[in-house]
Amino acid sequence: MADPIEEEIQQELKQHKILIYGKGTKTAPQCGFTVETMQFFDQFGYPYEMINVLENPAKRETLTKMTNWPTLPKVFINGQFYGDTDVLGPMQSKGELKPLLEQAFQAEA
Repeated sequence: MADPIEEEIQQELKQHKILIYGKGTKTAPQCGFTVETMQFFDQFGYPYEMINVLENPAKRETLTKMTNWPTLPKVFINGQFYGDTDVLGPMQSKGELKPLLEQAFQAEA
């Protein structure tokens, strides 16, 4: 039987093309890296969702196991895990990120 937290995460990933699991919320981020990630995505103009995992240590732990990525924030695009801005920044520099975002949002058009 699947882990209910993992099922919840899978549902969230299906609902949002860009999903950031971070510390705090869009209106009240609670760490600099979360703010940096939000600013990073703001420049592209695509909608993204932010889920605060500080309120849910079990979810945070499940995400760490699922991604093998110990730190927050954790960014998913189109259901796939990409790390954080340490990974996404270089992808953007190489021109790899914009097509990925365009593809994610074309699928729903």
